[in-house]
Amino acid sequence: MSRLEMKFSELRGLNKAALVTFITAGDPSPDITVPLMHALVDAGSDVIELGVPFSDPMADGPVIQAASERALAAGVTTTDVIELIRGFRENDKSTPIVLMGYLNPIEIMGYEDFASSIADAGADGIIVVDMPPEEGVELGGVLKAQGIDNVHLLAPTSTADRIRLVCDDASGFIYYVSLRGVTGAATLDLGEVRSRLAAIRVHTNLPLGVGFGIDSPAAAAEAAEFADAVIVGTALVRIVAENSDSPETLIRKASAFIESMSSAMDLAARNEAAAE
Repeated sequence: MSRLEMKFSELRGLNKAALVTFITAGDPSPDITVPLMHALVDAGSDVIELGVPFSDPMADGPVIQAASERALAAGVTTTDVIELIRGFRENDKSTPIVLMGYLNPIEIMGYEDFASSIADAGADGIIVVDMPPEEGVELGGVLKAQGIDNVHLLAPTSTADRIRLVCDDASGFIYYVSLRGVTGAATLDLGEVRSRLAAIRVHTNLPLGVGFGIDSPAAAAEAAEFADAVIVGTALVRIVAENSDSPETLIRKASAFIESMSSAMDLAARNEAAAE
């Protein structure tokens, strides 16, 4: 059983949704990433989603785009990201790590080398934003051979046929993009998200995560009522940006924010259990 499977199974037994926290590797500097990852776990993060810096992150809004720019300016490469995972694993053997990024850096390294390298370092899954299932058969096979879950995206505009295709091809969990737009854009309609996830569940037993637009403890708690995972990205990366000149303050404020998210989700779970 993979780390992702174990984590979701554990939380399902507790009637809880996973809190997935996104940061960009190397933002604002490489030496902050591993301590920040550990701090997020201590604050209640169940899964770390680690962004691979890229110059043209098409799915990301300005906040996460800027995070990639800061990391690239600090000289962070894909190889550096892999070493940061390895460093995190020195003291944390159980928290799942899911990479999120784009195809170009993978193509440069080569599918086989990339997949074997991230598996050896201790990664558990990957989201390749610009690699649709129809074009990802070769990469998907290489990832599967290395035990890396291939997490796919679904959107509000996904058709029924598209949902079936993605559900059949994905592993680990499915990431539902809750907004029509890039990360951090627009206001989230959680009522619509709830109904869309219900339609997706007809086609899969995989956990369903909700991301893009979860920016407050209240939103996280509401999403946790019907999603298997709540994914927090832009709001957390904004804290990193605002405190990039002080690592201690950055980690303290990021931890406090994630702790507030986790506490709100836990309270919602307890209230739901009491009402049953």
